[in-house]
Amino acid sequence: MHVHQFAASTVLMLAGCQAPATPASTDPCVGPGALSTCLSPTMSDTAYVEQGQRYFDTLDASADPESEPTYADLVARWEWPPWLLLTGYGRDLTVAVDAAVLAANPGTTVPVRDCRAFGVQPFGRCYVSIDYDGQACPIYEEFTFNDAGEVTFVEAWSDQPSLLPMDGEADAWAEGADVGRLSTRIPGLGTTSGRIDPTGDSMTSAAASDPDVADFAARTQDFWGYWTAAYDAAGDDLFARGCGW
Repeated sequence: MHVHQFAASTVLMLAGCQAPATPASTDPCVGPGALSTCLSPTMSDTAYVEQGQRYFDTLDASADPESEPTYADLVARWEWPPWLLLTGYGRDLTVAVDAAVLAANPGTTVPVRDCRAFGVQPFGRCYVSIDYDGQACPIYEEFTFNDAGEVTFVEAWSDQPSLLPMDGEADAWAEGADVGRLSTRIPGLGTTSGRIDPTGDSMTSAAASDPDVADFAARTQDFWGYWTAAYDAAGDDLFARGCGW
């Protein structure tokens, strides 16, 4: 047998003995696309409740203007219809949007607040009533956190039976398995940093089978374009519908 024939035979034999390639993990807690429910609380209940309170301080003209939540740099906020869906993206923009809204509505307060902490994501959940010039607007809101205790995702619904993601009487704090929230479907929120990648492989894969995720990812790429379109489409009765007036 010639040397090169022996070498070729040896390579083929060794190749046949190699273990098959390991398929990509389908574990939702592995990799950059990990889901928020993979994380466990790293802060005290008090810390999560305080973050919720600080968030509503930014919407309350009577609160300390220095009181703000600790946002992750790429925090996102999603407000379900009749509200305008993606209403905040990134720390600086979210803070700026809320400051502008409060400046335009200087009499706004949030006098009624009930914020609680939970052992599974979203770690912070609140029922509040926002007062717009003497008219109460009841809201249910949830806060997702990373391991550093930073808010990575805010999700809000009008506190009306037809608009909540759960049966408010049977499951007041949305602890059931069938709650229709977006935060637990967004890839990346379950990493230690909770940082998302709207154009990454994990988001693209999730968006292919989840239209809500696809809509979210698209809106992050043109925040003001989508926000303006949503605002124009909302009509003059937006608050009447959203607040139940």
